Amino acid sequence: MMKLTSSLGAEFALTATEAGHWHAVVDDSWRGWTGPHGGALAGLLIETARQARTRDQPVRAADIRFLGRPATGAFTLHATEHIVGRGTTVLDVVAHQHGAPVAAASVTLGAPGETAIAAHSARPAPVVAAPQDCALFQLPPQIVPVGAHFVIRPAAGPLPLSGADEAMMCAWIALDPALPLEPPSLAVLADALPPGLFPLLTAPVAVPTVALSLHFHADSTRLDGLPVLVRAAAVSVGEGWAVDDTEIWDSDGVLLVTARQTRRVLG
Repeated sequence: MMKLTSSLGAEFALTATEAGHWHAVVDDSWRGWTGPHGGALAGLLIETARQARTRDQPVRAADIRFLGRPATGAFTLHATEHIVGRGTTVLDVVAHQHGAPVAAASVTLGAPGETAIAAHSARPAPVVAAPQDCALFQLPPQIVPVGAHFVIRPAAGPLPLSGADEAMMCAWIALDPALPLEPPSLAVLADALPPGLFPLLTAPVAVPTVALSLHFHADSTRLDGLPVLVRAAAVSVGEGWAVDDTEIWDSDGVLLVTARQTRRVLG
């Protein structure tokens, strides 16, 4: 049975040290190919913004840029808040290691409002088997330790490194430790699957993320530990770069997140 952590901030021991400054530790179990998992760093930046905000507004979007070569271990973070009218707040968060910036985020928060426009979503969830009817798939923890934090059950599309003709993967995914389904943990889940081009390959190559943009579409407050349906696909690959799109739906088919990653292809 998965253990329960109250938040991503608690998992990374996120602590305020002085006005606008924070400290966190990302341990080696969250390491990806060569450094901290990109989704985990994105989630940490978003959680810092949530804790630094002075107005209780939900996260609507986040733009993350990876600026250096971070290592697992301690991070210092600085958050600057910008009040944009009555309904919108933007927080700029920068993570440092050894005095140098390694990741930055611009996180947009917005108060809910009333509108005469009917709710609409153009990204319906694909029809797939229920989680309990899908077999487990384990990312090799000896290569990517962060794989031990993901409970992955492929539901559609080819597997990574299968030499397929389709650059798409779709799976039910939960986190271990189980975390509330809120923007920081959804950022982790948006980067849980391998790069979108991996089904085309038969051997792994390094495909680090340079930029990650996330858009949050619905209130994702749900019971802890429930799996979400994650679909990741390569939109384009060429000239040493790749662009991936990711969607996340809850178990009721509600669209929670859309994300786009720009990646280097180092192989």
